[in-house]
Amino acid sequence: MSVTPAKLGEVLKSVLVKEITGDPISKTAPIILAERITDFLSLLIIAIVGAIIFDYGGDITIIIAAFFILLIFIISNKKITLPIINFLEKIPLIKKYIQHIHSAYESSYQLLKIKPLILMTLLSLVSWGFECFGYYLILLNFNLDFGLLWASFSYSFSTIVGAISMLPGGLGLTEGSLTFLLVQKNVSLDIAVATTFIIRVVTLWFAVLIGIISLTLYQKRHGQIKNNSI
Repeated sequence: MSVTPAKLGEVLKSVLVKEITGDPISKTAPIILAERITDFLSLLIIAIVGAIIFDYGGDITIIIAAFFILLIFIISNKKITLPIINFLEKIPLIKKYIQHIHSAYESSYQLLKIKPLILMTLLSLVSWGFECFGYYLILLNFNLDFGLLWASFSYSFSTIVGAISMLPGGLGLTEGSLTFLLVQKNVSLDIAVATTFIIRVVTLWFAVLIGIISLTLYQKRHGQIKNNSI
């Protein structure tokens, strides 16, 4: 589900959990929200460091970072969020879902407390760090050595650009940004496209393949996903 807009299809994770444990989607879906937030935070940390050093993309990374800091502040402050939820309760269309909204908020609140937020962000930073290192190794195989820091900045910045576009998997914009940044380094277009293609295959599309295999194995073990689970 990584190739769905903004990865919203990853709510399927909560559907699968509900089938096995019975836990409502409203309780576990915030885990996916927290995952997306910590993904962005870790990528922004890498991108901001690179933006400062290479003097590129600083404005957009700071604006996005400010947005996520504000979002975390609002979710982690019940004095702000609960009145908003209470106001939404007055809307007839939303009122029947208000219990699920409260459950989702409580889970989000617990996940975005300082300690779990820091731990999750550090784990995410390690994970994305390995992807950045993978991109660096690909560049080295094309005799392109701009340094690990530049490779990390280029990959994280391009991933952020693709993510905020809300396009499935950031398709088009992520590839375009990676290629553009290499061309700016006087790399020939064919090599820039080749390196971009390889990194996207071994990260995005490899993950999709793993997901397809995993879902197939899940259905063999637990049966088809039931409609009433959604």
